[in-house]
Amino acid sequence: MLPDSKLEIVECGELVQDGDDVAQEEAERRWNRYVELADGVTGGEGIAGVAALVASLTAEEDYGAHQAVYGALARFPQADFGAGVAAAAKDLVALPRDNSGNVLLILVRSGSVAVRAFDTAVQAADPKARNSVRALIELHESEEWLSAEGDRGVLLQPRDCSGAGSRRDPR
Repeated sequence: MLPDSKLEIVECGELVQDGDDVAQEEAERRWNRYVELADGVTGGEGIAGVAALVASLTAEEDYGAHQAVYGALARFPQADFGAGVAAAAKDLVALPRDNSGNVLLILVRSGSVAVRAFDTAVQAADPKARNSVRALIELHESEEWLSAEGDRGVLLQPRDCSGAGSRRDPR
């Protein structure tokens, strides 16, 4: 993914929604371009490539297009994937709930290298970003996306009780 493609995928991620005043042909063209860009990801685009893909997941209704992005995320080396999700923290917390939950679930299930890279990068972030990400994770752990036994309590461990962190026992 070239630098211009990274910007383009973020722009294309604003898929046409039901009720938008856009011709059907234009809606299809945008959808097709978004999927084409995601399908063109090799996994060698680095942390910035992951961050761009995450930032592109802004549409509430994606009509299946986000599956191409989730597949593209799986092509990245674990360390780049984890660090890239963390680099997109500001965008991640602003995504529609199902989209952020799906990204975090893919991260949790990607392996320990990805989780460690994510945790390390988030811990190094400014306190506001760190607390926002922690709150998002806790929301998804209390609801469906990260509520399963093997998915809950994986990210940002151990959690301290300072700021907006969890008061759970981190063991």
